[in-house]
Amino acid sequence: MISTAAPLGYIQRTNNTPYVDAIQEHRARVAFEEETRQEQRRAAQAEQSALSSAPQIRVRAWEKLHGLRLPSSATHPILTVIAAQTNLTLAEVRAEQLVRKAKRG
Repeated sequence: MISTAAPLGYIQRTNNTPYVDAIQEHRARVAFEEETRQEQRRAAQAEQSALSSAPQIRVRAWEKLHGLRLPSSATHPILTVIAAQTNLTLAEVRAEQLVRKAKRG
């Protein structure tokens, strides 16, 4: 004999129950938060490559966006990536390194 009853633990709910409402609200909040994070990331990416910003501002924006700091080595391979992502030349990135080195020492 085949049972047509719902499995144990299964409760059929209508779309207007508080459980469904809470889930829908949570999904909407998570989607909004993700959209906000993506917009902030796009703004940070625009800031790091804005031609109107000074090189030190673009490098700082790159550091903030990626959670890294500008390496002190003038031959570090990431410098070419930083230059490309900030619309700076490699020489401008290295000049920023020298400025920071002078401030430290």
